[in-house]
Amino acid sequence: MKYYIGLSLAATSSVDTGVAIIDEFNNIIFVDKLYRMNDIIYFFDNYSSIGESEICISLAWDRTMLNGKWRILSKPYQLVSTNVHMPNQDNWTQRFTTRGSEYFKSLTEKGATVNRFELYLTRQSLHLNSCYKERSPADCKFLQQALKNEWGFEDIPANMMPMSQLEAIVGAILARENYKNPENIKPISAFRDFAVIDVVKNPKNLFEIGQKTELNV
Repeated sequence: MKYYIGLSLAATSSVDTGVAIIDEFNNIIFVDKLYRMNDIIYFFDNYSSIGESEICISLAWDRTMLNGKWRILSKPYQLVSTNVHMPNQDNWTQRFTTRGSEYFKSLTEKGATVNRFELYLTRQSLHLNSCYKERSPADCKFLQQALKNEWGFEDIPANMMPMSQLEAIVGAILARENYKNPENIKPISAFRDFAVIDVVKNPKNLFEIGQKTELNV
């Protein structure tokens, strides 16, 4: 049996990192919060089914404090390493942190398939984005209800779950889609020798269209 792991990686140890493991039947096998990189390493080193797992790890925004207000304001939209007149001093044009990248490479040597994903882009592609402020309580509740009611994760409790765990489930969904329907996956970029992937079309809609076609036949 294949297992699908999503990791919602935080930029620093002061913010929780979410991890979720699901199977192909929408059963949530494991969810947890991790903080330090040592916690993440301990989890994967003691996970017995690493060779039978598909892993998707989110890209974490680089929260390095910058000097200069114009650098801080321009970082989200500045094209990285494209303007020779703007040297990348102190990594100010680096959007994503490299946290854990070297360790994640070792997981591929153990037989796991590891990809990266951009969390908010994937939420849009899976129709899991809301009109609320990102990671607010309302956004958290919306994502939780959407995963439970629209995607059929019946193991999700009624009380509010941590946002990092819900985001990890999104990554696990993408990991499952990458394994079961690779033709519905597109690489959008590369980061530290890992492919950054996203879905071409919402797999839930494709599944529902297939069901309706079978019923009509």
